[in-house]
Amino acid sequence: MIKKVLIANRGEIACRIMRTAHRLGIETVAVYSDADADATHVQMAKESFRLGPGNPSESYLCGKKIIEIAHLTKADAVHPGYGFLSENADFAEAVGAAGVIFVGPPVNAIRAMGAKDKAKAIMEKAGIPVLPGYYGDDQSDFHLIKTAEEIGYPIILKAALGGGGKGMRLVESRLDIESASAAVRREGEALFGNGRLLLEKYLRKPRHVEVQVFGDSHGEVVHLFERDCSLQRRHQKIIEEAPAPHLTDELRNNLSTAAINAAKAVDYQNAGTIEFLLDNDNNFYFMEMNTRLQVEHSVTELITGLDIVEWQFRIAEGEKLPLTQDEIELSGHAIEARVYAEDPSAGFMPSSGILTHLDLPIETENIRVECGVKIGEYISPHYDPMIAKIIVWDKNRDAACRHMSSALMNARVVGPAVNVEFISYLVNLKYFREGEIDTGLIERLDLNEFRRQIEPAIDSLIATAVYALRARAANSLIMANRRGDPNSPWTNSECWRINGTSYQHVKLFWLNGSIDVKAQQEKNCYVFFIDSDGEIFEHHVTVFPDQTEKIVLEINGRIFHFHVFKHNDDIVVFSKNKVNKIQLNDKFMRNILMESAKPIFAAPMPGRIVEIKVKANELVSAGQTMIILESMKMEHAIKAPEDGEIVGVNCKIGDQVAEGLDLLSFKRTNVTE
Repeated sequence: MIKKVLIANRGEIACRIMRTAHRLGIETVAVYSDADADATHVQMAKESFRLGPGNPSESYLCGKKIIEIAHLTKADAVHPGYGFLSENADFAEAVGAAGVIFVGPPVNAIRAMGAKDKAKAIMEKAGIPVLPGYYGDDQSDFHLIKTAEEIGYPIILKAALGGGGKGMRLVESRLDIESASAAVRREGEALFGNGRLLLEKYLRKPRHVEVQVFGDSHGEVVHLFERDCSLQRRHQKIIEEAPAPHLTDELRNNLSTAAINAAKAVDYQNAGTIEFLLDNDNNFYFMEMNTRLQVEHSVTELITGLDIVEWQFRIAEGEKLPLTQDEIELSGHAIEARVYAEDPSAGFMPSSGILTHLDLPIETENIRVECGVKIGEYISPHYDPMIAKIIVWDKNRDAACRHMSSALMNARVVGPAVNVEFISYLVNLKYFREGEIDTGLIERLDLNEFRRQIEPAIDSLIATAVYALRARAANSLIMANRRGDPNSPWTNSECWRINGTSYQHVKLFWLNGSIDVKAQQEKNCYVFFIDSDGEIFEHHVTVFPDQTEKIVLEINGRIFHFHVFKHNDDIVVFSKNKVNKIQLNDKFMRNILMESAKPIFAAPMPGRIVEIKVKANELVSAGQTMIILESMKMEHAIKAPEDGEIVGVNCKIGDQVAEGLDLLSFKRTNVTE
């Protein structure tokens, strides 16, 4: 009987596990790094213990210390969550050897399925289809190139012990294979402690469909239906749904049967996921097994009405599966969106920083929110940048899509850049609404279309101008009060004049543009004159009584609602279906690097320099990788925007660099005088 559990994880999943544990009357122990000392999961737990510095290798990956804390607190069990040590067989073995229950599968199953190359061999033996490829002992580039030529490009290279979309590279031709293999080996060593890799044939436009399985110690295995996880960027999922759309009953049954056979092939127990790729002819191929709880388990819970974490605890205690296969029912459709700290308009570059505002949808019978952070917390570059999950359910897929679209309108995050607008854009695409999705869809999208859609509308610009003018008025009143003359006309914020018409002026800047605004004001009414491409447009605006962080305007006879926040130099404006960052100065122009003869390339985020591919005075071509930066467990290439010459390199391999640090300077070679 588990009475106390140590959760060897952080963030959203630690909080999720605690909720079920508390409902079951199980006491909880949290562990934390210095970066997480004030984190939500620390506050939720009954007891909390420090592991070490923010770097995972000195904290959440320190299995020995975690087991020591389990002994110190007299915890009966350790739940690893996902990521970190969740699929580390040595850790699971050490937990068991210490007399503590590991809430997960047996060590042998983790070992068998944790190494992708060995897992492929086991699946082939069990009669489960696998993709053509190579997962043998000869790891030389020569042999990889030979194999790739035999099966044909494109191919994909994967870290043998990798997972979660990390440690993967698509290779389109012979020219790229050596640099790709070096990067995969490097990520494999850094993230999983092993540089072995495997090679697979890459499918064009496949779907990623996975089956949730559960096994017990009495030899029974069931499935909890499938999920479609095809919407991915950088090989990482951002939207998942269950059940998968457009599967025939025969295909659904074949996938479930194959998944159960895969689990039985390794005597699997507890929660696991068998991942498949589906080609355009509905042939499916085993991809990998995740021997842990998945991020997207929530959609399965909503369509089955089951608590998967509760099942994990019960199976870990030696119980039989709570239900037989015939007793598990599927009801409705669920969709999950992952809210990440990243910038979709900048190639999904991860973002870090303090959350100054966090407003997520209210939970209802159709909407569920899983979050492990709060206002004031720092989104650290040390960890995966997921902030929250928004999950919706309804009786059918169309209704679930509508709930997701509505829920995303009520998600307001201020601080680091986030992907909420991009997710909203995705779920409203015709492809998604019709269920015509595949793993390459996001990569094929024209992000310029997305960027155009998030350009500020005139109503958002007017809201920003109102915010700026009212802030100016408040500041004027403060200054007048300090001078002891609050009624002086000389400090009147409405630009009072004895004779003639007076105007207030505001200039607004955003990423791709700027606009001049001229305003006349009388009490809560404005007339705005806005110059757009040389033509002046007049807008009549009434401001309704103040509400906290909310502006309600009547613009030309139509009511608009805005939430407006000040964040550093930005005025962040949320309207019904978009968010805009607008400024009152020309900071954005500094980002137009090519306007300078010698533009500076700054680190887009904190991280470590893992490779420098250029040197001073070297000529480079457009798109050529110059520096590789590792941050948030991923490598990010900094590429030349056009043909040019490297003027100087200001960093070296191994440097830990802060966001904004100058890495190198660059000069165009095709400048026309």
